[in-house]
Order: sequence, then structure tokens, then C-alpha cells
Amino acid sequence: MDNTIQPKEHLTTIPHQISGLMDQTAGLDMDQVLKLLAARYPGQVVFSTSFSIEDQVITHAIASNETPITLFTLDTGRLFAETYSVWSSTNDKYHTRVKAYYPDRTLLEKFLNEKGPNAFYESVDNRKECCRIRKVEPLKRALKGQAVWVTGLRAEHSPERKDHALIEWDEGNQIIKYNPLLHWTTLQVREYIDKNDVPYNVLHDRGFVSIGCAPCTRAIKSGEDFRAGRWWWEDASKKECGLHAS
Repeated sequence: MDNTIQPKEHLTTIPHQISGLMDQTAGLDMDQVLKLLAARYPGQVVFSTSFSIEDQVITHAIASNETPITLFTLDTGRLFAETYSVWSSTNDKYHTRVKAYYPDRTLLEKFLNEKGPNAFYESVDNRKECCRIRKVEPLKRALKGQAVWVTGLRAEHSPERKDHALIEWDEGNQIIKYNPLLHWTTLQVREYIDKNDVPYNVLHDRGFVSIGCAPCTRAIKSGEDFRAGRWWWEDASKKECGLHAS
């Protein structure tokens, strides 16, 4: 019989880990939580940026404090030119080299050859398959072997996102997720960007709220829901790409 005492971490269940992290981070600001996570899980904390205005807040917090967290992005191949511009200006300002993950060539070629370049407009299933190939599958590769995934998710963006917690377990990706801006308002995000002179996507000044692939994103009109600019041809209840399942 093996009487070896196992390290405490090995005996800790996922709910206890999450509960413990929530207790440890209570009352801390974003910068402090990021440093705590980086120290607890050295080399295993990553931040996924789409170069949205929210993500730029987190990039500034990580880079300006030299917190050892890896930055990566998902380049779907159909991003706005303005997104690539802010990617470049971010690298220039913070001396970063944001790592890029791309769609699997075989999967993408099969989808395009069988269904065409704009098949996502034809059905929800096609659109979700396009998102799976261009975003979800590359994300899983990026998160493999990591312990913590930092995101720019905000509850204000959609009803579904209000179900998330600041620190939670992502069952689909088998990873702890930290959503530091979950309860931030758009005004708070804008004030942070202005105060710290953070580069951001100029499309945000043109009515674009949530910026993704160019064919699937448009500016919203006054009074429209935050998510109205994404996949506007679909029923409002289906507007998620699969990256942030509740």
C-alpha cells in the first residue's frame, strides 16, 4: 500500500480550486490578480486578444507591469484591416510579439471547397462550422497545456455572458478562466483607454462594438443591442461563436 502523502494541489478538486482563487483574489484589482495567477501558475497563464477595446485594457495591464503572461490572438484570415493596424501598433508600443494561431489548412480548404467562401450567410450551421474552424479549433490548440485563460469578456455585451463569473472553470477547454472586465461598463473601458493612452481599433469610433471577422461584423445603430453588429442576419438568441460557452 502506498502511504506517500500527495501534494495538496493533487487532492484539490476543481470547485475547491476555483473557490480558493475567488477567496484569495477578493478585494484585489486586476493588476494584482494577474500577478497572483502568474505566480501561482508560472508559464501556464495565457491571454487571448482580439485587439478589441476591452482586450487592449488587459494588454496594457499585462505589458505595463511586465507580468509574465503569454499574449496570443486568433487570426481567422478574414479580419478587418484596422484590426491588423492595432495589432501592429500594440507590438510597437509595448514591445510585444503577440503569438498568432491560424485555422487548420485542411479543415478550412475542405469547408471552402465544399460550401464556398460565404457559406456562413446561408445557414446557422454553416456559420457555426466556419467559427469552429477559424476560431474554436485554433483556440483549443492555443490553450492546450495551459492552466489559466485570461479573457476580455464583458457581461454588458450579451445576456448569455451575464452567466459567467470573474473566475470560473471552462469545462469545454478544461481550464480556469479569468474575466477581469466582466463587470466593467463601456464608460469605464473608454476612460481607462484614454487615461493610459492605449492604442485601440478605430472602428470602435465608427459604431462598431464587438469586432470580429469583417463579413460578419457591422456598426450598430443608436438604441440597438450590443450584439446587433454580429451575425445580424441570424436570430438574436443564437449569436455566439462557441469561444465562451456558459
